[in-house]
Parts: sequence; C-alpha cells; structure tokens
Amino acid sequence: MKKTYKIEVDCANCAAKMEQAAKATEGVKDAVVNFMTLKMNVEFEEGADPKAVMKQVLKNCKKVEDDCEIFL
Repeated sequence: MKKTYKIEVDCANCAAKMEQAAKATEGVKDAVVNFMTLKMNVEFEEGADPKAVMKQVLKNCKKVEDDCEIFL
C-alpha cells in the first residue's frame, strides 16, 4: 500500500534526512520525500498498520530534524 503525506520542512538537506529516517522505520518498504512539493510518498510493507507506522516515522524524523512536520 502506498500513501502520500503533506510535510513541512525548511531545506532540501533536511528533507533528505527525513527520507532516510522514514526508510529506516520498521513497516516502511520505501519512502520518497519531494522537497519541491512538500510531500512524502510512503510504501508500507505487507500487513503493516499505516497509522502506527507513520507515528513512528514522525518520531524518527523528529530525531534528525526537530522542526519538521508530517501531517498525518
């Protein structure tokens, strides 16, 4: 399953950090952050609960970029 989320981030480097943090989260098969459109496309692993996974993605992103936001 794939979903797109609106994000808020200040720079392209921060967006890249968010992408890496999202990819490292359990339950995420792949993630792509587009800084120009301020969107994050997330592909979830089979059987993963998107809401629970995205809460963890947000936590992981806040660790690398504390002023970022993902609108869940």
